[in-house]
Amino acid sequence: MSTKSAGRGHDTRYVQLQKNYCFGCGRNNPEGMRLKFSYDEERDCFVCRFRLGKRFTGPPGHCHGGIIATILDEAMGKVNKLRHVVALTSEIKVKYLKPVPLNKPLRVESREVRVRGRKHVNMAEILNQKGEVLARGEGLFIAIDPKKMFAKYVDK
Repeated sequence: MSTKSAGRGHDTRYVQLQKNYCFGCGRNNPEGMRLKFSYDEERDCFVCRFRLGKRFTGPPGHCHGGIIATILDEAMGKVNKLRHVVALTSEIKVKYLKPVPLNKPLRVESREVRVRGRKHVNMAEILNQKGEVLARGEGLFIAIDPKKMFAKYVDK
């Protein structure tokens, strides 16, 4: 599909010109997670490899559930780039299958489920080194016009 082969980032100059303070992926947020995603064309999914430090602790030695949801949300949001849209999270459903360990190599993978008009449904999974799925999410994202919604927040 042509939208997928070209989909490494947003097409709009508006989005590209802004500093990125996003907690999940923002390079300009010193307190953020700075997750870096790449698109795997062969497998048709976005992938991010990461480790979670102790600041993300929930149960001893494991990640807090809110951070797990954040990672899944971030990964699912990246999928919207394939359609060259900015889409905001409307709802997410998270299944916590196994505890997500701290200080271990992990990866999150995300892909498109379906698109109907402005509604984009995406899914993501957090996996350990063995390929076991530790958490799974599905999210509904609504495409918006970023110029209208965020005009007052643009860096001058």
